[in-house]
Amino acid sequence: MQTTEQNYTLAPGAWRSTHPGLGKSLLKGAVDLHCHSGPSVMPRYFDHYEAMQEASDAGVRALLIKDHYYSATPVTTLLNKHFSHMKVTLLSGVPLNNQSGGLNLYAVEHGIALGAKLVWMPTFSSKNHIAHHRDGAAPNFPSSKKPMIPPTPVHVVDDAGRLLPEVLPILDMIAEHDVVLSSGHLNISEIWPLFEEAQRRGIKRLLCNHPTFVVDATLPDITRLAAMGVYIEHSMCMFAEDSKFRMFDPETLKSLIEAAGVDRTILGSDLGQVGNPRLVDGFLSVIEICLDLGYTEAEVRKMVSSNAADLVGL
Repeated sequence: MQTTEQNYTLAPGAWRSTHPGLGKSLLKGAVDLHCHSGPSVMPRYFDHYEAMQEASDAGVRALLIKDHYYSATPVTTLLNKHFSHMKVTLLSGVPLNNQSGGLNLYAVEHGIALGAKLVWMPTFSSKNHIAHHRDGAAPNFPSSKKPMIPPTPVHVVDDAGRLLPEVLPILDMIAEHDVVLSSGHLNISEIWPLFEEAQRRGIKRLLCNHPTFVVDATLPDITRLAAMGVYIEHSMCMFAEDSKFRMFDPETLKSLIEAAGVDRTILGSDLGQVGNPRLVDGFLSVIEICLDLGYTEAEVRKMVSSNAADLVGL
């Protein structure tokens, strides 16, 4: 039976004795927009079907499958059709990296026609990501199982900071079909002109992934993005206990949430890597961190479920 969510504030950690099952109850209905299942050239501990099973067992409502090299939309469509009894909705998007042709309008059109809910601006292939990886500024970033052809940097702005002409029809197509535009691994300096033009062209669903990792956004940047209506997603793998990518403490998470506000904050797992916690365990770890920080049941539910559902139109 579903219980009525409470807005009470408990002393830090008090929920563990008064409501010990609260963390697991908040897993039910969760929506993860950052699930790294396989097949993938990156080492993954589970595949898309196994991710669906794991989510179903925990009562998770939806997973958005993210692979940097391909769109998983055809796979998620098949799994949703044949395993609807699991009551988990799988979603995916279109990554605009070298493997899909970079800023490729045809890939965007095809992905959306198949049901993609999101378009990622360049991630692994972005000039910003490549520079961070080369300079060692992102030392924890995972590598593929076998060496891949070195990426060719994909730019979205010119040397003067103006959006490239080939970005504009992509924005128009995203606006026309009302799907999500993610800033990918662009630098914050590139995100401003991108999102400003996106809004001018009618895009209503905007997402900035892990703003403090690779993106180089500051707390004031996060506040400004949220004021524009952008959802800010923080990666649980960077906060969860036992994660090999853990790089931030709970107080940092609190400052990031406060910068955007609960209503604009999304907590996505960014999990699936071999050697990291299971997706549901990472979710539970960060849910419990949020409860320990004093966030209410209703506030945590927004950050792990309803905000993400609203963004993708579930």
